[in-house]
Amino acid sequence: MTVPVWQDRSCQRHITCDVAIVGAGVVGAYLALTLSRQGLDVVVLEARFPAAGATGRNAGMALTGLGEYYHTVIERHGRATARSAWQRTLANGRRTRALHDELDLAYEACGSLLLAIDDAEAAELRSAADAMAVDGLPAVYHAADPLGRGFAAALEQPQDIGIDPVRFTEAMLAASGAMLLENSEVYALVAGDGGVAVRSRLATVRAGHALLATNAYSPLLHPSFRGRVLPTRAQMLLTAASPRILETLAYANYGYEYFWQLPDGRVLMGGWRKGYRDQEVGYTDETTEEIQRGLETFLRERFPEVSQCVELRWSGVMGFSPDGMPLVGVLPDLPCVGYAVGFTGHGLGLGIEAGDDLLATVLRGEPEGIFAASRIESPAD
Repeated sequence: MTVPVWQDRSCQRHITCDVAIVGAGVVGAYLALTLSRQGLDVVVLEARFPAAGATGRNAGMALTGLGEYYHTVIERHGRATARSAWQRTLANGRRTRALHDELDLAYEACGSLLLAIDDAEAAELRSAADAMAVDGLPAVYHAADPLGRGFAAALEQPQDIGIDPVRFTEAMLAASGAMLLENSEVYALVAGDGGVAVRSRLATVRAGHALLATNAYSPLLHPSFRGRVLPTRAQMLLTAASPRILETLAYANYGYEYFWQLPDGRVLMGGWRKGYRDQEVGYTDETTEEIQRGLETFLRERFPEVSQCVELRWSGVMGFSPDGMPLVGVLPDLPCVGYAVGFTGHGLGLGIEAGDDLLATVLRGEPEGIFAASRIESPAD
């Protein structure tokens, strides 16, 4: 995030507040709502407009779990951490529902299916279901395809929901009453006077604390994120309306494909990144012929009755962490600046819970918990 001298108006407007939040996605909006309800004066700075980043460019799925299957996360992080991570996503889902009810927002309480594309993945889903059952986590294993679409097996998670993430973010920001500075890229964080000065294109905001909800764009703001938050592109498409053929959210092929039918009958389909991972790195906002063709082929083969008329195509940049879990911590050179970033495509499933960890860490000095960024060394250290 850079600002040229010709656009820099940071010296022309000075604002003082208790907490400055950088990023007006779902995490930043939740932080603003929570802090404002605690009586704190909050300013939110956003480089473009609310939900302009991954929040407004994802598939709208608030899912249980992380990007890998449960037994694989146990092998990587240990059973206690895996169980805690799944419990946190369950709690995040309950709180997302409650906030939607409070803010009078609609959501789809339709559950999700993790779908195996072959027998090898079916065995993985069976292992995940068995491990989840041991730890009392809700899931139902289907040895056959409940959709009748040629999948090998499925893991059902009935508590998952589909949401409109942009309206959710906008509603939380509006309810917070926080000052919002749109189109005001933050380009510097400067320590001073027991707090921090957040310099942005339109203003300098002085606050006791700053909270970064910048996800994929974090490495552009501070070098400690380099190598720990990896910008990763996702691509999606939306078909014209079709007769109802799908009543649930769906993930397939280890999560590399995902789709659901919106209430208006249009089908949202995303993914196809598995064979193009090296190409899908960086901040470029564009779709590619190879991935879009793959998405269309998947729909045509599995759901031939879905309209082949594509109304919209888009991409979005996610922030991946090296181990698939969010990063919560404070900047090494600015302990009054904290962050919750690196959601690895699961910001809707963990953003609220990670946001709470961030507030506990920065404002109350509590331990960072299972998402502590200190678990991963920065190449810049």
